[in-house]
Amino acid sequence: MAETTEISAISLPAPQPAPKLFGTHLGRRKRELLVAFAMLAPSLLGVGIFLLLPLIAVFALSFTRWNLVGQLQFVGFANFSALATDASTWSSLGVTALFALFAVPATLVCGLLIALALNSRIPGSRIASFLFVLPWAAAPLALGVIWQWLLTPSGVLSNPHTALPAMAGIYVWQNAGYVALFFLAGIRTIPSSIMAAATLDGAGAIRRFFSITLPLLRPTTFFVGATSLITAVQVFDLAYGLTGGSPGYPAGSTDLFAAHIYTTAFVSPRIGTAAAMAVMMAVAVLALSAAQWLYFSKYTTFELGVEL
Repeated sequence: MAETTEISAISLPAPQPAPKLFGTHLGRRKRELLVAFAMLAPSLLGVGIFLLLPLIAVFALSFTRWNLVGQLQFVGFANFSALATDASTWSSLGVTALFALFAVPATLVCGLLIALALNSRIPGSRIASFLFVLPWAAAPLALGVIWQWLLTPSGVLSNPHTALPAMAGIYVWQNAGYVALFFLAGIRTIPSSIMAAATLDGAGAIRRFFSITLPLLRPTTFFVGATSLITAVQVFDLAYGLTGGSPGYPAGSTDLFAAHIYTTAFVSPRIGTAAAMAVMMAVAVLALSAAQWLYFSKYTTFELGVEL
């Protein structure tokens, strides 16, 4: 028995070194990363040229005084200090706030009503959803020009009291269908068992809407509300088309902040001041985006504890 054991031990092959799996995997990983970056290079180049560089340029110009033809002059925070006491800037901010105060809630309400109608799956709902989204897909400048042709005979756009509400109404018409798609997706993710249980408990359609549908649509509502607000404060091309290339007409009633930046930069022209305004707008948009992110970091799932 000892002899057999000795022969077996002698006949065993010598141990081979373990293959370098880690090195092979690391090399393959590097090759995959190189291929990925090579495929992303055109997009990254476009983002760098058309997004990052303009942002850097605007931020740098906000500390200068320049009229497009003269020499750049560094003025530090003088542009920001001047904006703090500039009456036209505050007036433009007020106009933008009024526009957003009407346009954003109206867009959400109309979008929710459209989503509820589409969710009923009435005949032709698919075609209707396409027609509702079609204005959002169209160019806002073209829509502004078309609506100007339609409304010019009525004088709505030449009246300081009706021009801004008309502009807000067109904004709602353009974006309500797009918002409705998000609400429709949110409604269709609500478990049908909850609605069935509420119906068995005697809850009517109105009670189910306010006690179940609206609470469970809270993440969707905040998302479309935040994105709509960010979009509303940046409206320019629609205002430019509606006013015939004269943002603020009539009597400054449609002088939205984005249009005010354009006028300051290319009509005055005060590039440094306009750049400072753009920085202010960017900070506001970032603040709204941060608020949105903070909300979604807390509410990532539906809240199913609903009282009937």
